[in-house]
Amino acid sequence: MQSLDIISVNLWQIIISLANLLILLLLVKKFLFKPVNNMLAKRQAELDSKYNAANEAKANALRDENYWKEKRQSVDSEADSIIKKASDNAKLRGDRIIEEAKDKADGIVRQAQLEAELEMKKASEGIKREIVDISAALAEKMLSREINVDDHRALIDSAIEKIGDDNDANE
Repeated sequence: MQSLDIISVNLWQIIISLANLLILLLLVKKFLFKPVNNMLAKRQAELDSKYNAANEAKANALRDENYWKEKRQSVDSEADSIIKKASDNAKLRGDRIIEEAKDKADGIVRQAQLEAELEMKKASEGIKREIVDISAALAEKMLSREINVDDHRALIDSAIEKIGDDNDANE
């Protein structure tokens, strides 16, 4: 039979291989594992800080949005109150202008009525003067001559015609 040297187990070789593996494991742990863990921890811290900054920016944006919404609402309500106030002032001013116009129109109408009454009085006085003048002229004619009934009638008719002609001329 042949020897089993090919399959034999060498204990010293196994111990040396295990020692090599153990040394290699310690070296990897010391030189690679800690730096990789440190680098991963730094990256995680950096990501956490970025997430915190993003959350803080989002909170600031929401706060600013609420502030500007409130500001816009207050400005809108203030604008509405200014418009209402201006509208009320315009209405009051319009009412005042209409009232003043009515007062002026009433004054003009009163003035026209007074002027018309004055003109009527003047016309009436003028007619009275004319009647007095005609009566005086008629009396003068009567006194200057003796009048019979026919002459008396003719004088009255001519006086009436003269009054009528003067009234037509005045109108």
